Amino acid sequence: MAKKLTGRQRAFLSAFLDLYREAREPLHYTAVAQRLGISKITAYDMLRLLEERGLVQSEYVLRGKGQGAGRSSIVFRPTPQADALFARLAGRAVGQGEWEAVKTRILETLRAGKSTDYEGLLEEILARLPQRESSMLYAAEMITAVILSLNQLREDASAAGLLDKLRALGLPGEAGLSALAGLTLGLSFVERINRRLISLLLSYIGRYQEILSRLSAENKQRLSNFAGEVIKIVEA
Repeated sequence: MAKKLTGRQRAFLSAFLDLYREAREPLHYTAVAQRLGISKITAYDMLRLLEERGLVQSEYVLRGKGQGAGRSSIVFRPTPQADALFARLAGRAVGQGEWEAVKTRILETLRAGKSTDYEGLLEEILARLPQRESSMLYAAEMITAVILSLNQLREDASAAGLLDKLRALGLPGEAGLSALAGLTLGLSFVERINRRLISLLLSYIGRYQEILSRLSAENKQRLSNFAGEVIKIVEA
C-alpha cells in the first residue's frame, strides 16, 4: 500500500470489514451503500479506491433465481492486508516483548530527566508521532505528551482542575484513557501554554480516539497501567 489512508477511508474500510464479517460473504456495493447510509456511487468509488490500495478484492458472480438470474454482478471482499492493517491499528501486532521494551525506554527517559527538561522530550515525542504506525506506541506517546504538558502547568492556577483529572488517568479501565481528549482540549484554554505544542496535540487526538476505540481490553489495561507509572514519575 503506497499511500496512507485518510481518516474517512479508514472509517469506511472499518465499517466494510464489520459488514463482511456479519454477512460472511462478499458484498455488493449497493448493499454496502444501504447499510452505511451513503450513495451507491460513493460506495462503489471507495471500494474501487481501496482495491487499488490492495485492501479490497472484487469478483464477478452469477445472480441466483428471479429477475436478472444468470447475469453477472460485482461483489467485494476484504483482502488479508485489510485485516493486517486493522490488527496493527488495534495494537494486536505489538507483542509483549516489544511493548515492554518501548514502555521501559519511555519511563527510563523520564526518570533520567528533570522537569525542566521535559519540554525538550515533549518536542521529540510530538515530532515522531506522525510516523508511528503501531497504535500501542502511538497511544503510549500521546499519553506521555499530554501528561508532560499538564505537568508543566502544575503551578498555574487555571490548570488546577486539569491536574486533578490527570491523576485519574492512572485509575484502571478505559475512562481515564478516554479523558485524554478532554484534557487536551482543556489545555487549549490555559493562558500560559505553548500554543504551537498544544496545536500539535489537538491535531493528533483524533487518531488516538480512533485507536482507543479498537484496542482490546488487555491493551487498554496496559496503557492504563503505563499512564499511572508516568504520572508517578513526573509528579515525584
